[in-house]
Amino acid sequence: MSVIFPEHKGLNLPKLADELLDYWKEHQIFEESISSREGQTPYVFFEGPPSANGLPGVHHVLARAIKDIFPRYKTMKGFQVKRKAGWDTHGLPIELGVEKELGITKEDIGKTISVEDYNAACRKAVMRYTDVWNDLTEKMGYWVNMDDPYVTYDPKYMESVWWLLKEIYTKNLLYKGYTIQPYSPKAGTGLSSHELNQPGTYQDVTDTTVVAQFKALQESLPECLQNQGEVHFLAWTTTPWTLPSNTALTVGSKIEYVLVKTYNQYTFEPITVVLAKALIGKQFSGKFSQVESLEELENYNKEDKTIPFLEIKSFLGADLVGIKYEQLLQYALPNDNPEHAFRIIAGDFVTTEDGTGIVHTAPTFGADDAIAAKQATPEIPPLLVKDESDNLVPLVDLQGRFRKEVTDFAGRYVKNEYYHKGEAPQKSVDVELAIKLKIENKAFKVEKYKHSYPNCWRTDKPILYYPLDSWFIKISEVKKRMFDLNQTINWKPKSTGEGRFGNWLANANDWNLSRSRYWGIPLPIWRSEDGKEEICIGSVKELKDEMQKSVAAGLMVKDIFDDFIVDDYSDQNYSKIDLHKNIVDSIVFVSPSGQPMYRESDLIDVWFDSGSMPYAQWHYPFENKNLIDENKAFPADFIAEGVDQTRGWFYTLHAIGTMVFDSVAYKNVVSNGLVLDKNGQKMSKRLGNATDPFETLATYGPDATRWYMISNANPWDNLKFDIEGIEEVKRKFFGTLFNTYSFFTLYANIDQFKYTETDIPLAERPEIDRWILSELNTLITKVDEYYADYEPTKAARIISEFTQEYLSNWFVRLSRRRFWKGDYQKDKISAYQTLFTCMLTISKLGAPIAPFYMDRLYLNLIQHTGKEAFKSVHLAEFPKANTVMIDKALESKMAQAQLISSLVLSLRAKEKIKVRQPLQKIMIPVASAEQKEEILAISDLIKHEVNIKEIELLEDASDILVKQIKPNFKVLGPRFGKDMRFVSTAVQNLDADAIKEIEKQGHLEVEINGKFSTLELSDVEITSQDIEGWLVANQGAVTVALDVTITESLREEGIARELVNRIQNLRKDSGFELTDHIDVFLVHETSMHKAIQTNLDYIKVETLTHTLHEVNQLDEGIEIDFDDISTKLFIKKHN
Repeated sequence: MSVIFPEHKGLNLPKLADELLDYWKEHQIFEESISSREGQTPYVFFEGPPSANGLPGVHHVLARAIKDIFPRYKTMKGFQVKRKAGWDTHGLPIELGVEKELGITKEDIGKTISVEDYNAACRKAVMRYTDVWNDLTEKMGYWVNMDDPYVTYDPKYMESVWWLLKEIYTKNLLYKGYTIQPYSPKAGTGLSSHELNQPGTYQDVTDTTVVAQFKALQESLPECLQNQGEVHFLAWTTTPWTLPSNTALTVGSKIEYVLVKTYNQYTFEPITVVLAKALIGKQFSGKFSQVESLEELENYNKEDKTIPFLEIKSFLGADLVGIKYEQLLQYALPNDNPEHAFRIIAGDFVTTEDGTGIVHTAPTFGADDAIAAKQATPEIPPLLVKDESDNLVPLVDLQGRFRKEVTDFAGRYVKNEYYHKGEAPQKSVDVELAIKLKIENKAFKVEKYKHSYPNCWRTDKPILYYPLDSWFIKISEVKKRMFDLNQTINWKPKSTGEGRFGNWLANANDWNLSRSRYWGIPLPIWRSEDGKEEICIGSVKELKDEMQKSVAAGLMVKDIFDDFIVDDYSDQNYSKIDLHKNIVDSIVFVSPSGQPMYRESDLIDVWFDSGSMPYAQWHYPFENKNLIDENKAFPADFIAEGVDQTRGWFYTLHAIGTMVFDSVAYKNVVSNGLVLDKNGQKMSKRLGNATDPFETLATYGPDATRWYMISNANPWDNLKFDIEGIEEVKRKFFGTLFNTYSFFTLYANIDQFKYTETDIPLAERPEIDRWILSELNTLITKVDEYYADYEPTKAARIISEFTQEYLSNWFVRLSRRRFWKGDYQKDKISAYQTLFTCMLTISKLGAPIAPFYMDRLYLNLIQHTGKEAFKSVHLAEFPKANTVMIDKALESKMAQAQLISSLVLSLRAKEKIKVRQPLQKIMIPVASAEQKEEILAISDLIKHEVNIKEIELLEDASDILVKQIKPNFKVLGPRFGKDMRFVSTAVQNLDADAIKEIEKQGHLEVEINGKFSTLELSDVEITSQDIEGWLVANQGAVTVALDVTITESLREEGIARELVNRIQNLRKDSGFELTDHIDVFLVHETSMHKAIQTNLDYIKVETLTHTLHEVNQLDEGIEIDFDDISTKLFIKKHN
C-alpha cells in the first residue's frame, strides 16, 4: 500500500515549526509571497521600530503576531504586501543604558568622555541584540524583511527627518520659547506632554505636605483686615521644596474668604489666619473645635485636648489682591524686579476643592503659576538668581539639587528618589523644610498626602516642572485638523480612537521637540548669537551649500563633507558622512549680515524619529518619491502597536502626516493591550513572573502560542497569560485537527483515495455532507469578514469551534462508519471529498494565525492529490464562499439536532449513565407543526447520537412536563432597580400559557406595577420539574425528557457495546490492520453470557470477529472491568 497522505506519529508543534522554517527558507516562500503579487494592488504596512538595545519579551510575541496576521491574510487575498523591518536607534533608552554601562552620568559627557566616544558607544550598544530579535521574529513566524531594514541613525534616514522638519519650519509651525516644562533630572532633558502621558508615568505617591503661614505686611492690608493684629495667609503645597522660590500667593477673585482667630498647633501661639470659607472644615478638622466668642477663644491652654477657632469676618478674594507679605524663606531675592514680588494676585485656576483656596505661587516651577505671574500688573518676577557665568538660573539645578543660595540645603536633591540606591538621607528635603517651618511658627499644618505624580517614562524617577529654553511645534494650530482626520481612521477598538486618542488630540499642547542629549538627530537650525538670524537645513545639499559660503567667509577652513557627491544616492556615498551632534556641531554658518551662526545645541525628540518612518524609510523625497506622492507606500493600510503608543508612535505619525502632507498616516490601527501574568499582574523580572518567549516557543511551538494569544482575548484587551492556556489550545484545537487529519489518512491511504474522481454533485451527497459544506461556506464568509474588519479573535474562535464542534464532534463522529465500512463507492468518496475540502479550507482560513501548522496540513493534502499547485498555503488564494452550498434551513435543522443531543447527553452525565448504555425513549414537546416536522427529519440522527430507541413528540405536554419561571435578577436588577420586587411578583405569577408564549415568541408583554413592559427570554430563567422515572432539561424553547429506566434487554445491549469498545481498543493496541479478521476469547462471566448470545452478530460485525469463544480460563490477554462485570479478554488474528 502506497502512502498518499503523510502520516505522523504524534503532534510535535515545535519540531514541525522548525521543519517548515527550513522549507520556507529553501523555497524562498516569503520572498515569493511578495514577488508573486507584483503588479497587484499594494497593501501598505508600517512596522513600528523596536529598540534593539533591550531583549524582547513575551508581549512582543503578541504584538508581532497581530502585525503578521493581516499582511498574510491580505497576501492570500491577492494584495502585494511589502514589509520593511526597522530599528529605533536613538533616544533615552539607549543613552541611559550606555551611561549605566560606562558608569557615568550626563554631566560627564564632554568632560571625562568625549561626545564622539560617547556616541560611538551608543552606536555600538544600540544594535547589540539584533540577532536575538531576529531570532524571535523568525521562530514565531513573523514575516518582515530583516535583510533591508530602516535604521534611524542612518544618514539617509536622518536627512529625510531634516527635510520634514524644514517643511514644518517653512509653514511657521516651529518656534523657540522659554517655558515651564516637564523635566527629568535623572535623564537630563525636557519631556514632551505625550511622553508625560505614557501609561504608568503617573504613580500614586505619599508626600509630605505643608500648609504654610505667610505673614502680611501691615501697611498693605485693606480696610477689611485693619486692626486685626498680625494676619497670616494660609497656602497649601504638596511640593515644599518649591517654597524657597515662592514669589506670590494667588486667590480666586470671586471666592469667599474668612478671617479666623486660633492657635498654632505646633507653637501654641495665637494666630489670625485667612483661608477660603469652604475649606474651614478641611483645615480645622481633628483637634480643632469651633467656638462662638472671644472669651472662649482666650480661655485656651496648650494642655487642652482641642484647639479653639473663631470666625471673625468674611470677604471676597478680590479684596485681597495687592496685599504684600514677608518672604517665607529668605534665601535669595529675584534678580529682576524683586520689589514686585511677594504679593497677592488673582488667578482663574484657584479652586476650593483642596488646600486653603490660596495657592502658593512659584513661577519658576509651575506653568499655571508662570501664566498668573505674567498676567499680574506689575508682573510677578520668578525667583531666578545669577550663576557663575552670569546666567539667570532657578534655585534648583538641572540635576535636581538646591543651589548654594539655599544655604542649609545646598547640594541636597529636592527628591530622595534622585539619590543613588542606599545614599538617600532618612529625612527628605520636604520633611526638613516642614520641620524648619514648624520651629519658625510658619507651618499651620504638616501631614502626609497621597496623590498622583508623574515619573519619567524611561528613568521611572519623578519629574520636575522646570524653566527651559526649547523648540516647539505648534500643535495648537493643527490640532483641529488632526482631530478631524482622526475621525476617518478605523481604530480597533473604536473607543481608543474616539476616547483616549481623540480626547488627547482635542486638548493637545504644543510639542516640545528639544532634547538636551547627545545621541539622536540634531535639530537642523543654525542661529546668530543675537537670535535675530536663523536658517533651517533640509538636506545634505543645503548643508554643503552653507558650508561653502562659510568657507568663503573665513568662518570654516573647509567643507567637512567635501568628498560627498550631491545627488549621488548610493549607500557608498552616504557612508562618507555622519549627521550626529559630535560632527555637525563643528559646522558654523555665515548669516546674510555676515554674522557667524551656530547650531542650536538640542537634539530632537526621538518620537519624531519614529513618526518620520513612513517617509524616511524610503529616503523621501530624495529617492522613491513616487512611493509617497502616488500613495503606493503611504498612508499605511494597517499598523499595530501597544495602547501606550497613543501617546507615542500613533501620535507622532499622525502629527507629522497632518502637518506635512495634510493626510492620515494610517487608515486602520490595532491598539493592543498589555500581556499580564495569569493573576492579572504586570510581568517583571523583579516579581519573578516574567515569561521567557524563547522557552515558550520551544516548548509549545509558535502556532499554539499565537493561537492562544489571539483567541484568548481581543488584541486590544489585556491578556492574562497562562501557560496552561497554551497547553489547552494545543490539546483541544491542534490536537483535534491533528486527530481529524490522522483519521482521514488512516482510511484514505487504505482506500488509495487521491481525489482523482470528479466531485460528487452536491445534490447527490448525503445530508451530513451537505450540512458540513454549508457550515464550511458560512464559516468562510464569517472568517473573511472578521479578518477584513481586523477582528482576529473572532476569526480564531469560530475556526476553532467549527473544527472541534462541527467537523470533529459531529461530522466525523457521525460519518465514521462511512470511512471504514462498505465499498469504495459514491457515499464513501463523498465522505472523503467532503472531509478533504473541510481540512484544506481550514488550513487556509487558519494560516494567518497559525502559519506553520496550517502550511504543513495544506502541503500534506495537496502533495499527492495535485488539487492545487502552490508551494505553500501562504501563496494560495484565500477561500471564497460558495453561496450555492449554504443551506440555512439545513444548518438550523442540524443545530436543533445538536441542541437536543446536547441536552440528552447532559442528562445522561447527570445520572452517570454512559452513552454506550442504550435507553428507551425521550419525549420532546413541540410548539408547532414546523418544529415537529424538523425534529422528525433528524430523529434517526438524534437516536444514533444519544443511543436511544425512540423519540416521542408531544403536542400538549402541560400534563406531563411542569415548567417553572423566575426572574434573571442579574439582567433585570439594573433595569428596574427598586421596582424589582414588582417584577419578581409578576414573573412568578406567569402561568403555563405565558411561559409557552415567551419560549415561542422570545418576548412577552407583562404588567408591572401598573405599567406594561416587554420581557425578553434572556430576562427570565425557565426550568422543568423532573417526573418519576424521567429526567428533564431545557434550553431556550427546547425541552427534553429522558426515560432513565434500564430494562434487562437494554442492559444486555449496553454490555455488548462495552465489549465492542474493549475489543476495538485491543485491536488497535495490538497493531492489527483495519481489515484483519480476528478470533476473540473471553473468560466466561454469568452476568455477561446472555448479553453476548443475544447480541453476538452485532459484536462480530462491529469487530470483524470470526469466532467468539467463552472459556473458563485464559493464560494471556488483558483484564477488563465495567459495571459489575470483571473478566479477561484475548484476541488473535484469524487464519
